[in-house]
Amino acid sequence: MAMEITQFLLAAQSADANIRNEAEANLRQLQQQNLPGFLLSLSVELVNNEKPTESRRLAGIMLKNSLDAKDATTKEDLAKQWLAIDISYKSQVKDLLLRTLASPVPEARHTSAQVIAKIASIEIPQKQWPELIRSLLNNMTQQDSLAALKQATLETLGYVCEEISHQDLVQDEVNAVLTAVVQGMNLAEHSAEVRLAATRALYNALDFALTNFQNEMERNYIMKVVCETAKSKEVEIRQAAFECLVSIASTYYEVLEPYMQTLFELTSNAVKGDEEAVALQAVEFWSSICDEEIELQEFENPETGDSDSPNYHFIEKARSSLVPMLLETLLKQEEDQDQDDSIWNISMAGGTCLGLVARTVGDEVVPLVMPFVEANIVKSDWRCREAATYAFGSVLEGPTIDKLAPLVHAGFDFLLNAMRDENNHVKDTTAWTLSRIFELLHCPATGFSVISPENLQRILTVLLESIKDAPNVAEKVCGAIYYLAQGYEDAGPSSSLLSPYLTSIIAELLRAADRTDVGGSKLRSAAYETLNEVVRCSNITETSQIIAELLPAIMGRLGQTLELQIVSSDDREKQGDLQASLCGVLQVIIQKFSSTDATKSFILQTADQIMVLFLRVFACRSSTVHEEAMLAIGALAYATGPEFAKYMPEFYQYLQMGLQNSEEYQVCAITVGVVGDVCRALDDKVLPFCDGIMSLLLNALSNSQLNRSVKPPILSCFGDIALAIGVHFEKYVPHALQMMQEAAKACAQLDMEDEELIDYGNQLRSSIFEAYSGILQGFKSARAEVMMPYAQHLLQFIELIFKDNHRDENVTKAAVAVMGDLADALGPNTKLLFKDSSFCNDFMSECLRSDDEQLKETAGWTQGMINRVLVS
Repeated sequence: MAMEITQFLLAAQSADANIRNEAEANLRQLQQQNLPGFLLSLSVELVNNEKPTESRRLAGIMLKNSLDAKDATTKEDLAKQWLAIDISYKSQVKDLLLRTLASPVPEARHTSAQVIAKIASIEIPQKQWPELIRSLLNNMTQQDSLAALKQATLETLGYVCEEISHQDLVQDEVNAVLTAVVQGMNLAEHSAEVRLAATRALYNALDFALTNFQNEMERNYIMKVVCETAKSKEVEIRQAAFECLVSIASTYYEVLEPYMQTLFELTSNAVKGDEEAVALQAVEFWSSICDEEIELQEFENPETGDSDSPNYHFIEKARSSLVPMLLETLLKQEEDQDQDDSIWNISMAGGTCLGLVARTVGDEVVPLVMPFVEANIVKSDWRCREAATYAFGSVLEGPTIDKLAPLVHAGFDFLLNAMRDENNHVKDTTAWTLSRIFELLHCPATGFSVISPENLQRILTVLLESIKDAPNVAEKVCGAIYYLAQGYEDAGPSSSLLSPYLTSIIAELLRAADRTDVGGSKLRSAAYETLNEVVRCSNITETSQIIAELLPAIMGRLGQTLELQIVSSDDREKQGDLQASLCGVLQVIIQKFSSTDATKSFILQTADQIMVLFLRVFACRSSTVHEEAMLAIGALAYATGPEFAKYMPEFYQYLQMGLQNSEEYQVCAITVGVVGDVCRALDDKVLPFCDGIMSLLLNALSNSQLNRSVKPPILSCFGDIALAIGVHFEKYVPHALQMMQEAAKACAQLDMEDEELIDYGNQLRSSIFEAYSGILQGFKSARAEVMMPYAQHLLQFIELIFKDNHRDENVTKAAVAVMGDLADALGPNTKLLFKDSSFCNDFMSECLRSDDEQLKETAGWTQGMINRVLVS
């Protein structure tokens, strides 16, 4: 097979599509017929220095793709596939990969390092390949090891540490890895390539070093080596060393105090005089310290200042030197950075860090920043004016309103005038600063706003003039209008202040959305998002006529997108994005009009035309539109109630498509939500469609390829359907309850060390309880006994949750509510069950002591239901 596979690998990279396709088919056939032999052949290809570089490169890629995938389910299947291979084949593959680390070809070494780490990520958690770490460390200690082998070995160690958990290695192995890595950073003994690989490996190994960082002598040595490496003459090595310091700042904050003076000097020198790649990491170090201290402050006792972890107030102690250093970075802008949101440079990093410093130290930052602002804001050099504005905008979150309000009031006119600055960059940053002011200092509902009836007209005059400026400036102006409108939400009489300007605001936002000079700017989507917020936050009693005139205008625009000529995938994407924005606006208008009985008629009058439009949009079959149109239909179902039934025959096919779309799982999740909306709107009129819907929901739950985030909403949806159709849900009970019990079992098997899985587990538990609640309530008036066989399992599950300290408030509320529903629906039949469930009293007592009024109220109701059963 060896000669054959070389030819196939080369042919698979041919410029001739026919040759390429045939070779790819041959490779697939080899893989399917004999996977172990195929992987072994790829490893032989990769290790053989006489083979062409091109065939070795593809062999490495195919090896990686046989072991790893981005999709979690596929990745799990590949891991199982590898573990099932005979050990003799696996041993040969692993041996060849380890030999490849000594290859004179850098690319082969690099690929082999990655593949070894992928195998390690599968085998080491299973307690397999115990000799790997030892084999790698031997490469570092052998006298005759070449620099290339050491470099590749260190790279491999780094990748392995990145792939596996710190719990997968025993402490002796961790010590040996850290020793090898830190020694590899030694300037006197090793080449630059080896030291770079060692420094990068240390970055990945830091999570494993908890015990070592608790030991002062070992910690001192690691810190000394990292700090020395941060002064290396090679830029890449300095950058990698500072990346280690950033990681240390967030992972080992509590042991940093003895090193902070040294670290300040190192970072300060880097920020002031090093290459930008290194300076960025030096600023990031201080951002990480801010992040740690902000989090510590959140957990501090507000009265005593105590917390479980010590806060060393490094930022507060360093502020008088740190803030001036950060302010200087703001003057290092790039000429065109305002045109490209993806640019990240030292001035932007400095401004971001300054914002974090403001959140960390609050009022104390203001006297350090304001002299810089006042000195630079009037200078002729645009860089000075922009830096001053950026500094001001960066410190608006953190200090108190009392500290900021006088400064904002004093500078308001200046900022509004700066929107007419001759420099585009200055205008861009000024618009961003205004949006920050409106976001953070404009909240009439709480009694404070920097905007008054007197200055509102001037503000809007400037903003509506500036929205016609360059696209990047106009986009930031949209942000300012967005937060300006948002501030008036639920603001009582103050919400009327914006009403006289609504027509002008809407007209200018629509003009901005229609501009053809936007290039790569996100102006169109920003304009529509802002329009949504303006409508959402408007005073409906005063503005209903204006919004009623907007409705046909948006419908007309959506209709026009259906006539667009589509000749390329780019055209299709643009059409999809525009339709998504317009469906989003329609959703907000529908929700706004549905919020009061007085305005609901606006939607009922046009519901038929709106639905026709949505169905035509679905016919375009664009996934992005699918989401937005689906969400808007959910709003329409709520608005039209039982009248929505007339749309179901035609809409149902798209509902099916959405529920079957497991690849674009967000579409599937949104469609599940819309099924809930439709059930609430139609009640038992949804019955003719329930067989199909339930079948699709049960299939989706059984689909291992479907992203797990969709599964909790599906379970909740069972409750929505049961509530809508009542006793007719009986035929679905065996299948639905089996899925709910399997989900409950899955909750108990989740890794509670993983925060993401804890969150997912809580979502899953809440949704199981919501499903039970809906089904119990659906059967309450008739056939409640159908649920009796499941009552004991439900109470046992609730008891497990009661004892679990990972449950969140939503789970607690849902668990307490479903206990009440169980007692309410099944009545005296549950008397013995509740008598035997001694945990119920403890659970109720815990909830009745809660500060959460809603939880207390639910617990009080549940207690009443249970007591009624017990005395029956």
